[in-house]
Amino acid sequence: ETVPSPFLTPGPSLPYSLLPPLRLALPLPEELPSLGSRASTLLRDEELEEIKKETGFSHSQITRLYSRFTSLDKGENGTLSREDFQRIPELAINPLGDRIINAFFSEGEDQVNFRGFMRTLAHFRPIEDNEKSKDVNGPEPLNSRSNKLHFAFRLYDLDKDDKISRDELLQVLRMMVGVNISDEQLGSIADRTIQEADQDGDSAISFTEFVKVLEKVDVEQKMSIRFLH
Repeated sequence: ETVPSPFLTPGPSLPYSLLPPLRLALPLPEELPSLGSRASTLLRDEELEEIKKETGFSHSQITRLYSRFTSLDKGENGTLSREDFQRIPELAINPLGDRIINAFFSEGEDQVNFRGFMRTLAHFRPIEDNEKSKDVNGPEPLNSRSNKLHFAFRLYDLDKDDKISRDELLQVLRMMVGVNISDEQLGSIADRTIQEADQDGDSAISFTEFVKVLEKVDVEQKMSIRFLH
């Protein structure tokens, strides 16, 4: 079960893509957990069904992800800490790894349970063909284009004021490029990016402006999860 997870590409006119490479790869066991293992006994059928409905992952994916979750849960208390996440090599080497890890935790919380873990992972699940006809009466899927963009936007918006400031943009740019570019060049890229995106003249990027800039970017497939075996 492999889902392509390429780099997110720059917009047509921006000097910098406002969607950084959000590639999430998780090693999973080849086989489903055997009967009697922690991963099969602690996940009730009722809970599995609820998570499937909420996230769109298959039974097989959920059970394998639960096995991965329990292997990361060194304290065996049914939750993960930030330190547990940092043991995932694919996150540890991602320049935005700390920001992505923080997205798994509610404000003020330092532990996340399996359901919260799955809800965040669901943002990375690609939209399948049978999901494209949206149920107008049901809740918006966690992996909808809008929810994927909200997730990416929140990686920038640390102060939660619903805007990406120049400083917030610079922080992410610096994480992405490391020391390969001067502060002056980085500032110039940030200024040009905001100038291109900012429609109301407040020298920041609102979520509406963020969405507008990325309207031609194939977010659904490019912000995705890959299962490694």
